[in-house]
Amino acid sequence: MSTTTGRFRVYRVFGAVPHINLRDAETDTLYTVYQSGYADQDAVDALRTGDLIEATLSGDPTDDDEPWRIEDHEPCGGVTTDFVVDEPMPEAARTHWHEGDTQPRFVALGEEEPVGVCAIQPRETLPRGAFVPNVLTGLLPLEELFQSPPIIDGPAAEVVFVDADPPDADRYTKPYGVALVFGEAGRELADRYREEYDLPRGEDSRPDYDPYGI
Repeated sequence: MSTTTGRFRVYRVFGAVPHINLRDAETDTLYTVYQSGYADQDAVDALRTGDLIEATLSGDPTDDDEPWRIEDHEPCGGVTTDFVVDEPMPEAARTHWHEGDTQPRFVALGEEEPVGVCAIQPRETLPRGAFVPNVLTGLLPLEELFQSPPIIDGPAAEVVFVDADPPDADRYTKPYGVALVFGEAGRELADRYREEYDLPRGEDSRPDYDPYGI
C-alpha cells in the first residue's frame, strides 16, 4: 500500500458507476477511487466533475483492479460543469466544423469581446469515439482547457459539454463533441446557452446511463 498527495481534478462518473476518477493536475495520472465507505461521506458525495481538490490517496499501484481511497481532501477551486446530450449542436460548432478535422478547433464566443470559447473536439481522436463518456471518466484530458482556455483571459469558470447523441449510441450523427467554455465574464452568455438547453444551475446534469448495461 502506498500514498500519493497532490492536486486532483474530479470526474464524477455516471450514477451507475460506484467510483470517482481523479486526474492528477500536474502529472496527468488518472486514479480510480471508491466513492463510498468514508467517515465524512457527505464531503465525498458533494464532489462534482470539475472540482479541484488537494488530496491524499492510498492504494496499490501494482493492482489496476483495486480502486484507491481518499484519505483526506480539501477543495482548492474548480470549474462548474454540465452536460447536454441528444440535442442539436450550437451554431458556432455547426458553422466552424470542417469535414475531416482531426484536431480540436476553437471559436470565440461573445458579441463585443470574447468571454467564452466553443471547443470542437473530433470524435476520431477519442477512446472508442465517445465524447461525454470520456469526459465523465476523465479519459479526455481537459486540464489545459480548464486552467488556460484559448481566446479568453483567465481560467474557465464553467463548461457545458454538448453531444448530439446519447452516451449509449452505437453510431454518431456528428463526428465531434463540443465544450462551451466560459470565463468569469461570460456568465450572462452562459445563461443564454443554459436557457436554450434547459440546463438549470446547481442540478446534476449527468446523463442517466449505465455503461455496464446492468
